[in-house]
Amino acid sequence: MKAARQEKILEIIRSESIETQEDLAEKLKTVGIAVTQATISRDIKEMGLIKIPGNNNLFRYAYPNEYSALRTDTRLRKYLQDVVIRLDKSENLIVVKTQPGGAQGVAAAIDQAGWQEIIGTVGGDDTILVVVKPIEMTETVFTRFERLRRG
Repeated sequence: MKAARQEKILEIIRSESIETQEDLAEKLKTVGIAVTQATISRDIKEMGLIKIPGNNNLFRYAYPNEYSALRTDTRLRKYLQDVVIRLDKSENLIVVKTQPGGAQGVAAAIDQAGWQEIIGTVGGDDTILVVVKPIEMTETVFTRFERLRRG
């Protein structure tokens, strides 16, 4: 029963944008699988599902292996377009302002992009500090962020 339920969960999140555990429970109910929120929560944890940027600045559930298969620039572009409010630069630093709670995901996407000019990021709740080396590359990195952000 559990394996079948979890397989159905994967099928649902692959075909639809599921933003909450309640949404998932409702979808399962429509296919004849009645579950509690606690069961959904355990399944999500056991399956290692993650939340990724979706449409309209909302996040949706995804299976990590499938999501990591996306090109990192595609993921970074999505974050920059959906979550980032403003970019600024000074010397070898770029400051990225995000919607509240968005900085950690954007910082992770920047880190995973593996740009050699970026030696690291520090992400708070809504602000990221991007450290660029050498200083001469700051404008180049800033311009790349802006291009990705515009699509």
